[in-house]
Amino acid sequence: MGKAYVIGHITVRDAGKWDEYRSRVPATLAPWGGELVFRGARAALLAGEHTHPDVVVIQFPDQQAVAGWHSSAAYQALVPLRQQAADVVLLSYDA
Repeated sequence: MGKAYVIGHITVRDAGKWDEYRSRVPATLAPWGGELVFRGARAALLAGEHTHPDVVVIQFPDQQAVAGWHSSAAYQALVPLRQQAADVVLLSYDA
């Protein structure tokens, strides 16, 4: 069974709140085996349409870990802060 990934497409609206959210997320990942793969800003749009300029990729052991992390009390406590800070689309993928 392969790894699972969460990819977030992000448009920051409040940089201060976003920095606070980003600083608190890693502690919510650890119990689920989640690891930040990378964060980045779009360098170029090569094809199609995409409105979000930033991205994050997080690796998990499997989809159960993704679901556990996303529904955990620790992460859900950060959701209101995330919603205040940025427009975010989160997607989950199997690899």
